[in-house]
Amino acid sequence: MPSKLKDQLNSRYFEAANQLKSKRARRRIVAYVESYDDIYFWRTVLSRFENEERFFEVMLPSHKRLERGKKSVLMNFVGDRVGPDMIACVDADYDYMLQGITPQSKRILESDYVFHTYAYAIENLQCYASSLHDVCVSVTLNDHRIFDFEDYLRQYSEAIFPLFVWSVWFYRTGHYGKFTLTDFARVIDPGGFNVFVPQPSLDHLRSKVGRKVRQLQAEFPNNKEEYVRLKEEIKALGVTPQTTYLYIQGHSLFDNVVLPILSKVCNRLRMERQDEIMRTARHHVQRRNEMSCYEHSLQDIRQMLKKNTGYAFSEQFRRIQQDVENYLNTTYNSQDSSIVFPESAGKQNQY
Repeated sequence: MPSKLKDQLNSRYFEAANQLKSKRARRRIVAYVESYDDIYFWRTVLSRFENEERFFEVMLPSHKRLERGKKSVLMNFVGDRVGPDMIACVDADYDYMLQGITPQSKRILESDYVFHTYAYAIENLQCYASSLHDVCVSVTLNDHRIFDFEDYLRQYSEAIFPLFVWSVWFYRTGHYGKFTLTDFARVIDPGGFNVFVPQPSLDHLRSKVGRKVRQLQAEFPNNKEEYVRLKEEIKALGVTPQTTYLYIQGHSLFDNVVLPILSKVCNRLRMERQDEIMRTARHHVQRRNEMSCYEHSLQDIRQMLKKNTGYAFSEQFRRIQQDVENYLNTTYNSQDSSIVFPESAGKQNQY
């Protein structure tokens, strides 16, 4: 196929291609995503909607150039180009918080064929608190719970929530140059901490956030009522003081908060397992063989976190799937697209 024609593909092209197939052939729905990592995430979203009538093919948007990112997806495939057989799947970023104030936010939230993560990005969902112990187990093969990830990220979220509201306010009012996402990320970086005594790190974070909030209150003294109104609106969107970590910049959460914690916890769990081998081995050969076997079974922390699918029990993931289900029911008038959630999904934290 000529490159020029590839760049002009739209939903109608895929609809026509589907119509040329035999009636027994499955309908192909193309889902364009932002990056390579997004392919795996959106595959976990869409795979359970596949059946004998349809299947999804998740891919990057550019055929001609190695372009990636949200801008590439939205510029090339939103408008009259997406449709029943060609959808776009993107990170929500702050577009969800902006609620249609900007053209991009409006386009994402109002299009029937554009789906977003509700959380800031897929990295936030990969860091879903209740799944992080399982990541540690998959990395170290040690199931000893030495750190409470859920409690830490709850306290972390409560500490940063007041400043998060300010951050959204700056972007909603067009003053984001005065307090950028980079500025926000710098303030909410918890820094180093002790696995067994994490409280000083949280206390330091609260102190940093408090200073910045007081500074902003002094700079914008007439903003109190607007701030309170925005805070309630943000809560209505599903952001609670306890879950704010899901709505901050994804790579900042991944690299500056969760990955350092996981590294320290996993290192401790590895040492614990290695000490056990050293202590219980009957002789040198057994000790050497057992240690070699264990070390060859260890996994890379970053890669295991990127492949973490514990977010399937999150409310955000449920909302994405509900959007996909609504799209399929509306578009194809199909009643067989309903999904069955795992029985344990009811145990997740609710909004």
